[in-house]
Formats: sequence, C-alpha cells, structure tokens
Amino acid sequence: MAQSRSAGDGSDTDNERLLPDVYPAGPVLDSGEWLREPYDPLFDLDWSVALRGGYTKATAGERFDIRLVPTIGLEHIGTRSAINFDASTEIVRPSEGGKIDIGALRLGLQTGYDLDGVTRATANGNLSLTQAMPGTPGLATDIAIAPQTITVGGDVGVTRQFGKFNIGVTGAAQRNVFGPTTLTTAVVTDNSEQNYWALDAGLRVGFQVTPIFEVFGQAGAGRDIFDRPSTALAAYPNATDVTLKGGVTGRWNDILEVTASTGVGLRRFDAASLGEVVTQLYDAHITFTPDPTWRMTAGFATTVAPPGPNGGGTARVDYTANAEVAYTVNSWLALRALADWNAARFAGSADTETGYGLGAGADYKVNAHTALSADYGYDHSESTANGTQDAHRITVGITLSR
Repeated sequence: MAQSRSAGDGSDTDNERLLPDVYPAGPVLDSGEWLREPYDPLFDLDWSVALRGGYTKATAGERFDIRLVPTIGLEHIGTRSAINFDASTEIVRPSEGGKIDIGALRLGLQTGYDLDGVTRATANGNLSLTQAMPGTPGLATDIAIAPQTITVGGDVGVTRQFGKFNIGVTGAAQRNVFGPTTLTTAVVTDNSEQNYWALDAGLRVGFQVTPIFEVFGQAGAGRDIFDRPSTALAAYPNATDVTLKGGVTGRWNDILEVTASTGVGLRRFDAASLGEVVTQLYDAHITFTPDPTWRMTAGFATTVAPPGPNGGGTARVDYTANAEVAYTVNSWLALRALADWNAARFAGSADTETGYGLGAGADYKVNAHTALSADYGYDHSESTANGTQDAHRITVGITLSR
C-alpha cells in the first residue's frame, strides 16, 4: 500500500480553501466572542440582604421584632482616584402586629484623588435617618414614639507631604433635624427648636520623627446655628467652638497602630447669659492585628455638642470608650465580642447619664453567598431623668450576599 503524502494540515491541493472561486460554507471563526476585550465595569458592585429576628427583655418590657436589612456598595479604584458609595436601611416590624418602621437609613459617599505623589484631595457626603425603638436603654419609659433624627452633611479636605511634615486642612457642613416625640399619654412634643446647622474647619500638622512615630497638632473651629430660640434658655443657643489638641501616633508595620491625643475645647455662646463651656479633651485609638485571624480595636473619645431633644442645659459633654475583638476560626466560622462605656454631663444642668454594654456573636458561612449569624447583647444605663434601665437582646438571622 502506498504511503499517504498528506500532512494533515490542509495543504493538499484538493483542499476546498485552495481551489479558485470556491469558498467554505462557514467562516473560519464561528464566533468572535473570544476576541472581545475583557469587560471591566467602572464600579465593582456588592450587595447583601439580611433577615433577622430579635427578642428583647428590658426594663420597659418584652419585645419581638423582625428586621430586614438590605445593603449595597459601589467601589471604583483608579490609578489616582477612588470612589466608594454605600447605602443601607433597616426595616423593622414588631411581631405584635405594629406598623412597619424605618429604624435606620444611611447613605455614604467617599471620594479621593491624588493630585500628585504627595498631595491628595478628598470629598465625602453622608445622609442618615435614625429612630430609637421604644424600650431602648437611655430612652424614657414614657416615650411611645422616639424622635426621628435626620443628618445630612459633607466635607472636603486636602493633605500634602512636605518632607517629614504632613499637613491637612478640612472643611465640613452638616444639617441636623429632629422630629417630634410622642409620649404614652398621646402628648406630642415639638423638637424643631433643636434643629441646627454645624459648620467646621480643621488644620492638622504632623511631623514624622522616626519611621514609626509621628507627633501632630490639631486645631479646629466650628459654628452651630439654630433655627429657633430655645424656650427653656430664652435665647438662641448659637455657639462657636474652638479646639486645640496635640498627640502622637505609632505604627509598627501592619500589626499595631496607636494614636493618643489630649487638648482643650472652648464652646462660647453668642448670648452672654449662656456663658461658655471649657472641656478637657482626651482621645485614643488602638488597632492590633497579630495575624490574619485576629483583630483587636479599642478607643476613647471626648465630644462636645448640643444637648439634643432628650437632654437639658446648654451643651452635652460625652466621654465614650469601646473595645472589640474579632477572631476568624476558619473559612466558615468567625467569632466576635465587644464592650462599650459612656458617661455624659450637661453644662447648665444637673442631669447626668452613664451606661455600658457587652456583646458577643458568631457568623457561620453556609456557602459563598449565604451566612448565618447569632448575637447576644446587654445594655445598662443610668440617668437622672430616666433612672436605671437594662436590656438583654438575642438576635439570629440569615444574610444573602453577592
């Protein structure tokens, strides 16, 4: 038998592609999909929907509720720019058949742009709507419907490095609106005289002493402008705030970061009859990540702000502390625990508030898109206005994510 000369590569003269005026029935490429450029969307989309059931046993009584918590996030990371948008809402339905409420709604936008290798500009915006549920520790037991709080704000900033110096300037504006309070006696209290604008500006100068330690100084100025005069104070509580702080930051690779600062704050009211409030300011924050499975954080902060619809006097001075530990056992199980403490005094009033909370929880990943969660929390509060209140809360839920 004669040996075939065909090389099997289609080069023989009887190949229809080599004959004149003869074309194959189909083109060489049945589909050009594989030649398309890979799809690279401008934003990375992430979303989740959580369904949670909670039982609360508090001083004010027992409560069951169901919460639906949808969240969505968009992120863009460019060569110089970064944009992040997130939104979440908490829809609450009491099991006893009460009306469906919006417990919280939050929108946030964070943007950043590198003007050059040592200069970065940022611009952020936020909107939040929150409303405490009846029976929440710290909320008076005679409140049937707590006031709804709406906050809308934005800020801009620029940071630049000059050798070992880091300099940053910021500016911010925020609008705060408080809804009415409904008591168990059906009496409605108007809180519109608590509505105000807050304008703030800040300057931070840091010096990198060593590759680990940075010392810094901060100065801030703010202005609070109220819509209406206070009935209790018989004057507009408009005020100007000035703060001066100094501190140090230490960073040890990605394992430990510690920041501590102290300073003084002055809040001076336009009305001479309201005087001024001088406060010693203390702030600290610690982040410890010994390995990828452990993350521990703790913080302490001092804030001075208007007293709000549930407070008295001319200003509220808050001291808050918190700590949290998170441990990833493996790829499907994560544990967490947290604790917090707070104390508040009111300038121009004998009222005081103190409280603390403890909590623990776990997340179990069923698969890449489904997780189960369980949490326990305890809150305790004491105040001259509302007495002593406690609450135990157990929550279980399921989260579906992209």
